[in-house]
Amino acid sequence: MKQRIFMYLFIFTLLLVIFQYINSKNIIEDYDQKLTNYMEHNNKLKDSIQLTHDNLVTDIYTFNFDTNEDAMIYWEKQGFRISEFVPFIKDELMNLNIYDTEDHPLVPYASMSGQKMLIDQIRMLNHKWIICSFTDGKYWGEMLLEYDLETVNGEKQLKFKIVESTLYKPR
Repeated sequence: MKQRIFMYLFIFTLLLVIFQYINSKNIIEDYDQKLTNYMEHNNKLKDSIQLTHDNLVTDIYTFNFDTNEDAMIYWEKQGFRISEFVPFIKDELMNLNIYDTEDHPLVPYASMSGQKMLIDQIRMLNHKWIICSFTDGKYWGEMLLEYDLETVNGEKQLKFKIVESTLYKPR
């Protein structure tokens, strides 16, 4: 009888060990698979972050007045504060949107939809150039402007000159 109890106990222990081994093996394989998936996903995210960082570095430097130290120094030497100068330029361009004539004083295209042509976006590129987009609600375009301050009758006045422009077809 004692021998049978030991035999049953041995078989029970053997089954328990086999069950534990299989269960542990499945758990480890599952964790290994999850870890592999997380590592692959992590690598994709790292690549995405690096690409975004590279694009950001390129965008920050590329044609932006706010990051162009030479352009800022140019206007500071003229006696302007950059924190006041940039809004002044943008305000002057936006003030041109208030006009009573049929044609915009700066936009080289007449409105074809019955609405007024208006400058809607402005981006200062450097100390000489600005790129603007304009629209009448249906048609839109962009123009490259050259700007400078001229002295007229002892007063400095802002002058804009269109370098190039384009009008897009409606979709």
